Formats: sequence, C-alpha cells, structure tokens
Amino acid sequence: MKKRNREAASGFRLLLLRRRRLQSRLRLLAPVVSAVFGVLFLLFALFSLLAPIPISRNELPFRRNSSWSIGLDVQPSADRGVVFRVPAAGGSLGHDMWTSRLSKFYYGCSNASAKFSRVGVSTQRNGYLLISTSGGLNQQRTGITDAVVAARILNATLVVPKLDQKSFWKDSSNFGEIFDVDWFISFLSKDVKIIKQLPKEGRKIMAPYTMRVPRKCTPSCYQKRVLPVLTKKHAVELTKFDYRLSNKLDVDLQKLRCRVNYHALKFTDPILEMGKKLVERMRMKSKHFIALHLRFESDMLAFSGCYYGGGGKERTELGALRKRWKTLHIRNPDKERRQGKCPLTPEEVGLMLRALGFGSDVHIYVASGEVYGGEATLAPLRALFPNFHSKDTIASEGELSPFSSFSSRMAALDFIVCDESDVFVTNNNGNMARMLAGRRRYFGHKPTIRPNAKKLYRLFMNRSNMTWAEFASGVRTLQIGFMGEPKEVRPGRGEFHENPSSCLCEHPEAKAGGHLGSILPGRVGTEKEGGSTLSTVKNTEQADEQPGEDEHDWTDMDYSENENGLQGKGILNLTDSDLGLLSRAEAQPELEEMFSD
Repeated sequence: MKKRNREAASGFRLLLLRRRRLQSRLRLLAPVVSAVFGVLFLLFALFSLLAPIPISRNELPFRRNSSWSIGLDVQPSADRGVVFRVPAAGGSLGHDMWTSRLSKFYYGCSNASAKFSRVGVSTQRNGYLLISTSGGLNQQRTGITDAVVAARILNATLVVPKLDQKSFWKDSSNFGEIFDVDWFISFLSKDVKIIKQLPKEGRKIMAPYTMRVPRKCTPSCYQKRVLPVLTKKHAVELTKFDYRLSNKLDVDLQKLRCRVNYHALKFTDPILEMGKKLVERMRMKSKHFIALHLRFESDMLAFSGCYYGGGGKERTELGALRKRWKTLHIRNPDKERRQGKCPLTPEEVGLMLRALGFGSDVHIYVASGEVYGGEATLAPLRALFPNFHSKDTIASEGELSPFSSFSSRMAALDFIVCDESDVFVTNNNGNMARMLAGRRRYFGHKPTIRPNAKKLYRLFMNRSNMTWAEFASGVRTLQIGFMGEPKEVRPGRGEFHENPSSCLCEHPEAKAGGHLGSILPGRVGTEKEGGSTLSTVKNTEQADEQPGEDEHDWTDMDYSENENGLQGKGILNLTDSDLGLLSRAEAQPELEEMFSD
C-alpha cells in the first residue's frame, strides 16, 4: 500500500514538473507568436487601404451621400454606413446605346442657295477686315467662323485671323500652325476673299484701325457701326472677337457659318495624323468607346462659385482663387447648383453613365486638365469604369512632344478623339462641349450626352432615399432631350454653334415613313429648303431646359460688357474724334477667357 502511495506521489510530482516546463516554454513562445500576428495584422490593414475597390461580378458597392469624392475634411454623415448598390453591368435598355436611332433620316446641309451670290475677282470691296480672337481653341474657333460671315456682311476682304497669344492660355501658335490656312482660303474663295496679311502702303504694311463691336451684333449693327469706319479707314481690326455675331441671321448666312466651321477649318496634317493615331488606339482596345470632356480644374471651380463638400479646406483654397477676379460677384453655391450651373463631379458623371446603361467593361477616353482633388476625385469614376484612358496613357511622351508645349494643339488632339468617339459626354456647358454638340449633330447626329444638370441635381441629392432601380429610371427620364437625338432642341434655341438648325436637313422618306417625332413628346414641324430643314418644335419640358440665346451660364461671364450707347444708332458721318470716343467707350475691364473651353 505504502509502495503504491509512493509511486502515485512520484507520478504526480513528475506531472507537475512537466506542466511547469510546458508553461515555461509557452511563456517564452507568447511574445514571438504575438509579434507574428501583429505583423500579419499590419500587412492586412495596409493591403486594405491600398487595394482598389473590388468590383464583383454582379454589383459594385458605393456609399451614399459621398463627399463628391474630393476627400477633403468631410463632415461625417449619419447614414454613411448605408450601401448604395450600383450594378457593374449597364443592363439592357432595348436599343443600341452607341447610335442615334433616327440619325439615318437626317444629314448636314450647308450648300449656298442660288440667290447667294458668289464673290468675283473684279468685285469692288469696302476694305480689309481683321479680327483678334480670344480664349482657348474652341472659343477662338467661334470667332473665326463669325469673322468670315462678318466679312461677307461688310463686303470686305478678310485677313487670316490672329489667334490669342496673350491671355491665360499663353499659346504662341499662329493660325497656320493649327489650321490648314491654304485650304481655309481656297475652300471659302467663292464666299469671301481671304488674304494672309494686309498689303503694303508704300514701304509699310497698312495699319488697321482697332475697335470692338458688342456681343450678338446683328448685320444692321455691323453696317451701322463698322461699315462707316471701314470705308473711311480702309482697314479695321475687331478686337476680342468672340460671340460678336447674332444667332439670328438669314439662312444663307447661317449656312456660311456651317461651311466655315465644319469644312473650311481643317487641322494641320501633323495634328490630324496624331489625332488619328489616338483614335485608332482606342479602337484597338474596344469596338466602341466613350469620350468624356471633364472640366473640374481648381480655377474653373473657383470661378463657378460652386461648392463640392470639401469643407473648410475647399472653401479656403477656392475662395483665394476667386479673389483674382475683382468683378466676380459672390454667389450662393446651393442656388448655383439648383439652377444647373455647376459642372457634374467625376462621380456623378460615372453614376449617370451607369444609369444610362453603360457597364464597367466600357472604355472611356478622358479629356481634362488637372482635376481638383487629384486621384481621390477621380477614384469613384475609375472604380465604375476601370478602362480609363487619356492621350497621355495611350501615346508616348515622345509622340506628344511636338504638341505638349502648346495648349491649343493639345486641345485639338482631344477635339479629334472626342469628335470621332461613338458617344461624347460632357460635365459642363463650355465652348468645346457646345462646338462638339453642333458638329456631331451636323455629321450624323452621333450620340452626345449633356447632363440635364438642373434636374439631375435633385436626383443626386436624394439618392440616399431611393433604390438603384429608382435612381437609374429617374436619370433616363431626365436625360430625354439631352442625348443628341434629332430635334431635341428647338431651332434658334441656344448658341448656333451647338444647334445649327439651319444646316440640318431631313431625307424625304423620313417624313413619308412617319418617323418624325417618334422619340420626343410634342409635335414637330418642318420647313422645306432644298431638303427639309428642322424649323419648329412645340414647347416641351425638355426643350425648355436647354439654354437659350440670352440665358448666360457661368461660361458667359467671360464676355460681359456694356452693350448700351451707340448700338443701333446711325453713325454714318464719323470724324476722327468720333471714332476715338467710340473706341474709348468700348474699353472696359473684362474677365479672362480661361474657363469657356
């Protein structure tokens, strides 16, 4: 018995000894295990921060009430944890998103009528007309187009226009370095005589008299204001020539505008060849692609007076930039946004495109400057559309080097790609957006999506209270009339360069087949002129949302000036002192033309 007790006690002591040894070993291993797990946790946390947002096969998680993706000192929202499910696929809308359904029934028509007299070699002219353009490439393009028509009105010889080399853009390019000047002169030779420079008077080149005309100057305005000066001085230069010709001209003058804009203004061969390469590379990536003109630079946002949820940092930064313009009035950001005057954010553009049926597999070419907020601002758009390209990503630095030091030449490359894209989208209503909208109408009504910002604003603000299906349905409804379809905009509505209605004709079979007005609500009328030109559209809610000729948005503040005084009054018997007074009356401080393109 005693022997058994001794054996049991010995076994118990041995068990205790082993347990103590095991505990000792575990105490030694604990720090090592903790360190390993700590390292693994840190690696996992770092991976979570750096990894892109995963896009599942069926849906993409997206937070509601986001901070407009600026990523700057955003106040937390009570419902930031709620997930807004955005599908990765665009879904089927029952029609081809890449074409305009009725485009085959319409075509661009800009030939002169029989009554529009041709310019003869022996025709006596009233003098020489020069213009100085202003702003970026597309603003200057409007000035060049209107200058040809002004020369026709005045029966003057036009001198090849001077491009703006002094304003914000600081581009030293002359006309012949961007446009094919010989083609420009020869193509318009039957409409207006154009020369490359003023002739000499003795040993010196003629010195033109400089003056300025009001915005939207009518033909009678030119005849009363400019013609007397032209006949007296023989050479007149019109300065700051942008939007200086009325929208309301007779049909033949409007068609002349179209011949200039869509046929005579051809880029130089180096620009065309590089632009063609960019388009071909996009086509190699995908059969169809979207081109997005994205204006979201800090200076432009400051000028617009809009606020995008970046807190005190955004207000301070953009507020400091706004002080550059002493004549810029303080604006209410909420009011500006409600009225549709604020450019859509990259995030909002992405959500709009997804709602319109474009899935995450779509390739997008983005034409933009330096986006405010950088990659943080672009991240939601990239997450929605990972196939994200620009001229810098599809062309080498060496290929772009002949153009990269010249803003207008770089803008010309973007213009070509946007024009050749299957679908063009813009987040703004600047000059490039307007110019391309009109051009794409003229050349086959290619789909052109311009946001109905005034109505979409409410939808974006309230999307936390609706499902994705409700949101997408709302976007599709509000975008009716803003997709580039025929007859979306009433003739005479908006700038002529974005709605060249006098140059849009319909094939006879369109009317015979009963296709008119099958897309948009409201009745549509036509007026025959060669082919049938688009002429009257009954008032619809969609048409009324389009900006009218006298409804100026933030892009128009660049051109504000006093149009009172002598406009419309006879000034036929002017003396030199009268001309001096007229020039001084026109001179006023104006804003820079840096936001209109």
